[in-house]
Amino acid sequence: MKIFETHAHYDDEAFNEDRDELINSFHKKNIYAVTNIGADLAGCRATMELIKKYDFFYGAIGIHPSDVGDLEAFKDDEKALNILKDMILSHERVVAIGEIGLDYHYDDTDKPLQKKWFVKQLKLARELKLPIVIHSRDAAMDTIDIMKHEHSEEIGGVIHCYSYSKEIAKTFLDMGFYIGVGGVLTFKNSKKLKETVAYAPLDRIVLETDSPYLAPEPNRGKRNSSLNIPYVAEEIAAIKGVSVEEVYNTIWNNSLKLYNISDECETKH
Repeated sequence: MKIFETHAHYDDEAFNEDRDELINSFHKKNIYAVTNIGADLAGCRATMELIKKYDFFYGAIGIHPSDVGDLEAFKDDEKALNILKDMILSHERVVAIGEIGLDYHYDDTDKPLQKKWFVKQLKLARELKLPIVIHSRDAAMDTIDIMKHEHSEEIGGVIHCYSYSKEIAKTFLDMGFYIGVGGVLTFKNSKKLKETVAYAPLDRIVLETDSPYLAPEPNRGKRNSSLNIPYVAEEIAAIKGVSVEEVYNTIWNNSLKLYNISDECETKH
């Protein structure tokens, strides 16, 4: 049994006191691959340090919609994108662009600015031939419209922390995207996500935690880590009516395909 944690933020300050100890415990719990995901520029730089330090860590470099001010601050779009590009090209274990997308949860959201940088980062992913990690919150239709306009089905990737209906999931699945499933699946009020997991083929689902956020039951409200993935895998197995072993085996292979990694966990590019 091998576990691939496809989305975590181990650069987060929540791990400052025990980061190394925690990460060094992963192999004992069958966690053999982790993708650390950039959110702001500082997080991207920290992600680069993590993948240099741990040979089973991979990186996604990109700017979260709520943090695109980091890029806008350069007042030079090309310069801002080149900073991301230089990081991405500096290490073979950078395997995706992300997390990027749209987040309309807050009333003061600058939607045009988020859309601008979503498109620019999609174009960067196309240029570099890397999959994308999509963050989409309360913004389903705009996310889909931009993805279709930019022909994101030619890029590929994952819809992280999936939160929409199974009907909308069909649109993403038809575009060839994976559905990222984490601790929310174990919540009692997660009816839409449970329906989506029941609907989506197992070979289109990947496991994630979004650590340190969104810990599953019975640890809801506490700091999350990849050690909690079994709670999510067991819930998927129960919904799908398959063994937990089948969930792990299928999703390990899904994760390798998502990030274009060989089974020896060496990048192909």
